[in-house]
Amino acid sequence: MLRATQEPRRRALALLIPGLCRRGTPVESGRTVEVPLTKRSRLQQLLSTIATSGLSGLVGALVGAGLVIGFTQLLKMSLAVVSSQATWVIIVVPLVGLCLSVLVLYGFGLSENAKPEGKGEEKRAPWASKWRTFVPGVARSDLTGEMVAFAGEEDRFPWRLAPIRAVAIAATVGLGGPLGTEAPAAYLGVAVGSAMGDFSRGWRRWFLRPAAVGGGAAGVSALMGIPLVGTAYVLELGRRHDAPLDAERVTAALVGGVVGWLMNIALHVNLIRLVVPKEPPHSFAQAVMTAVLIGALSGSITSITGAAIYRAKGWNAHPVLRLAIGGLVLCAVTVTIARVASPQAAIGPGGGSILWVENTPTTALTVLGVTVLRAMATTAGAAAGGCGGLFVPFLAVGDLGGRVFAHGFGVPDDLAGSAGAASGIAGGYRLPVTAVTVVLGQGGPHVAMLCCLATVLVATFAGAGVGALLDRFEALGRSYIARRAHQY
Repeated sequence: MLRATQEPRRRALALLIPGLCRRGTPVESGRTVEVPLTKRSRLQQLLSTIATSGLSGLVGALVGAGLVIGFTQLLKMSLAVVSSQATWVIIVVPLVGLCLSVLVLYGFGLSENAKPEGKGEEKRAPWASKWRTFVPGVARSDLTGEMVAFAGEEDRFPWRLAPIRAVAIAATVGLGGPLGTEAPAAYLGVAVGSAMGDFSRGWRRWFLRPAAVGGGAAGVSALMGIPLVGTAYVLELGRRHDAPLDAERVTAALVGGVVGWLMNIALHVNLIRLVVPKEPPHSFAQAVMTAVLIGALSGSITSITGAAIYRAKGWNAHPVLRLAIGGLVLCAVTVTIARVASPQAAIGPGGGSILWVENTPTTALTVLGVTVLRAMATTAGAAAGGCGGLFVPFLAVGDLGGRVFAHGFGVPDDLAGSAGAASGIAGGYRLPVTAVTVVLGQGGPHVAMLCCLATVLVATFAGAGVGALLDRFEALGRSYIARRAHQY
């Protein structure tokens, strides 16, 4: 009798309080009931989700963007000091940074399979090892891979590894390595939000994931100075892990993107220099030529670079061997760029090379050569164990690739650079929606923006086609090697 009277009450309570008793929730032992939600209940549940995720995203965004802005400013100051030194310093110091990054991640860092030695280590291991212990087989410098792996599962995000990776980021990017700051910005933002949610205890369940998403979006938007770039970056990157585009994630990402942009404006920071198109194409034929040629070239070069980088990160070799080979290649590329272009064009994620091509009269063949060399430098830095991002290097490589056609076809320099930069994000990083937000956010004449958007479309297909072709060649090569091994 008691059970019979309680069941209707529980059903009524489930209808009044959304989420308390959802569809298929067990009411009695061995029995479930279907509780349909009314339109009003669904609306209440949606509004509640938007409110809680918006609040959580706001808190994570404020703290994450503040940390990212301060950390990135320190990286810029360090990079400016290194860039102003003699040529031999510009060549040597980035190699020192890569050595420090590998030493921190693989020397000081531990693996879960490694057991501490000595009684003192055994006593410290349960607490201290959490801050420097990596999962076996993971690429410890791969920030983007870490964010993708835990997208939609930010409550499991290993935020305690953020300090050791921050040291590796400072060593790599701050000392002039050819990697960018956008992945560190997103990673640190997600880590801060995840850490705050982890310490929130009672309300951790609804606070953690939106705070992490909001922190990541705010970090990228604060870095770029465009509100929806951080939103698109976090959401589009999360789709690689099939993270849902639900109200919780979208709301937190939108709030984070806007908060990061507002903090960029309020603090008057200029962390990344974007090339804004000032002059539209002179004719329809030139616009079509710009979209097709620049999109195909920049998208293809960055796609090949991205494929090489992802394979280099997955290379299962000893860290010292990777450092030696990657360091030698980076040294050779840096020396070549310094001789062909300028020492400043050879250091950092690529901003110096853009300044060089804007202020130095040169030929299209030289610009193409520097474009390929910059792509090789980023690949070598990532293979050696450098800890940083690819977004900014792809912007630079795409910008240089676009300028190859500037003089030969009469395309305005700023239009060619802007279209090429957006193509690098769409083709190399495989983030076309983020590339669209960059184009729309940086502004310019409407015709020039339409031309850049068309270039993004071409680069997306070019990058996907080149990637599929490389995968096909790799599969054929493995099949041939397997057949040869079977014959012998």
